[in-house]
Amino acid sequence: QVHLVESGGDLVQAGGSLRLSCEVSGTIFLFNAMDWYRQAPGKQRELVATMHDDGRTEFADSVKGRFTISKVDAENTFYLQMNSLKPEDTAVYYCHANRMAVEYWGQGTQVTVSS
Repeated sequence: QVHLVESGGDLVQAGGSLRLSCEVSGTIFLFNAMDWYRQAPGKQRELVATMHDDGRTEFADSVKGRFTISKVDAENTFYLQMNSLKPEDTAVYYCHANRMAVEYWGQGTQVTVSS
């Protein structure tokens, strides 16, 4: 059974930084892709960043140049580094991964950015 557990959410001032972690109970190198999504109150969940198994990364336009996604295979963990945070980045952030058409989700971690 594969489990994803996020951590790192916090309250931060605008312009600040946070790093979210997603610890995987299984081995991450078997995933086809790993992603971070977020959901703000009253809004749909949106894709923020993706890392494919070949190392390619993709980002939503709203976070390009500010967020990066990375992984450490030996730690079975992937990360979302968020810089220059804005109040509109406030949301619950979820890590997600897929392998062989099976999807895995974490429970979410709250990020709040004050102005």
